[in-house]
Amino acid sequence: MFSLVGTIMAKDPSRVLIFDTTLRDGEQSPGASLNLEEKLAIAQQLARLKVDVIEAGFPFSSSGDFNAVQRIADTIGTEDGPVICGLARAAEKDIKTCAEAVAPAIHRRIHTFIATSDIHLKHKLRKQRSDVLKIVNDMVAYARSFVDDIEFSCEDAGRSDPDFMYEVIQTAIEAGATTINVPDTVGYTTPAEFGDLISGINLNVPNIDKAIISVHGHNDLGLAVANFLEAIKNGARQLECTINGIGERAGNASLEELVMAMHVRRSYFNPFLGRTADSTQPLTNICTKEIYKTSRLVSNLTGMTVQPNKAIVGANAFAHESGIHQDGVLKNRLTYEIIDARTIGLADNRISLGKLSGRSAVRARLEELGYTLNQEDLNDAFSRFKELADRKREITDRDLEAIISEQVQQPEAFYTLKLVQVSCGSTLRPTATVTLQLADGTELTKASIGTGPVDAVYQALNHLAQVPNELVEFSVKSVTEGIDAMGEVTIRLRHQNVLYSGHAADTDIVVAAAQAFVNALNRLVAGSKSITLHPQKTEIL
Repeated sequence: MFSLVGTIMAKDPSRVLIFDTTLRDGEQSPGASLNLEEKLAIAQQLARLKVDVIEAGFPFSSSGDFNAVQRIADTIGTEDGPVICGLARAAEKDIKTCAEAVAPAIHRRIHTFIATSDIHLKHKLRKQRSDVLKIVNDMVAYARSFVDDIEFSCEDAGRSDPDFMYEVIQTAIEAGATTINVPDTVGYTTPAEFGDLISGINLNVPNIDKAIISVHGHNDLGLAVANFLEAIKNGARQLECTINGIGERAGNASLEELVMAMHVRRSYFNPFLGRTADSTQPLTNICTKEIYKTSRLVSNLTGMTVQPNKAIVGANAFAHESGIHQDGVLKNRLTYEIIDARTIGLADNRISLGKLSGRSAVRARLEELGYTLNQEDLNDAFSRFKELADRKREITDRDLEAIISEQVQQPEAFYTLKLVQVSCGSTLRPTATVTLQLADGTELTKASIGTGPVDAVYQALNHLAQVPNELVEFSVKSVTEGIDAMGEVTIRLRHQNVLYSGHAADTDIVVAAAQAFVNALNRLVAGSKSITLHPQKTEIL
């Protein structure tokens, strides 16, 4: 092997590699689309987290994905950075485009795939097994002509005939594949079955010693993490996962859960990796203190809220309500906590900024949280910080994260919210007056009534924007505690069967709701090719 991953595994064959696919499979979550700058921000944080491989996107799928992968490869793909990977179907155009996109990275990988289950061969590919074997041989070899690091995936491996899959894997390795990925594409297998699948590959593929076995799995039955841990015990040495477990349908295996399971239960997994049980050597290269920052960044930029009881990064993960538990924790945290919150980057003594805090203090704290801003974005964020500080006594980390998400990490502003004013009460009809500024500077104002103040605001915004959409989700939560806490609003709009998310925060929930709606509209316009904007109206083609 000539790849970075090959060199790492040659030095430490007991190491478990972390392959992050948040920017590819994770972005396929409904409503979780990211623009280029948001993808770059997440990629930079993944590099700080020290993942081994970043699957940055699917270059052939769109020019936007191509540009994002290429930009990440150029910016993050340094000598001491992670491997930058692109996904490609087993087709020449896909592979060539992928190779061009990852070319700027020092360490680059092409990840190509084809389905191997009979149901996919019959209904999707409409090909015979012999056809698939030839495609695998030709396309893996073609990919190898561009880069030395090739990953091949047997799509729907969990439902494939094992004997045929063994033959496909052997062919892929002979053609030049250095990593073999075994995906449970539909989240169908159980841990015992998935472990047997990996064990069978080790026993029945004669040249498997020339490749690393990787696993990819979805969480349709809630078993993805358990399946992966069983795979490690049977020889898998790369785990494909996402931050917060986001992804298609029920999501992917969660990176933070996998990493911390191996961290906390190191003595259990060590023997399966050829180590002594008492070895203190980390099983992965992950910097665990970056886990919480990464989780919050991904949640804020995708608009996908982390459930409170989510393992490791949920708001309740280190909370204790029971009196018995509280008493035990006060006496010794180990009585009811198996993880020190500081291990994942949660500090008890977070800095609280106020209206007297300066730009340098705000910038330093943002950098600690994983946000590196250019001067223009920093000025915008600092201005927003000062506005908030005039209304709120203390600004916490979560307030800062909300500011960055709402103020800086947004798509191009086709619409800008200039004014929101509402009138409502027990004997009044909820009325809203809204002023919206178009891209050319034109300001339009509309007053509307609704079933409540937020509905009235949305009625007015829809009248001004004239973009057909359906509001399919509206959620609001408090960012921090207290009467002056910021309210965080996340919404999703549907347009032509595509979901677009909007996220905003403000001490005034109605203002936050209005801004979130405008942010979603901007994403919708940016992402839809069927909309043309004009100074006074929006045309739907």
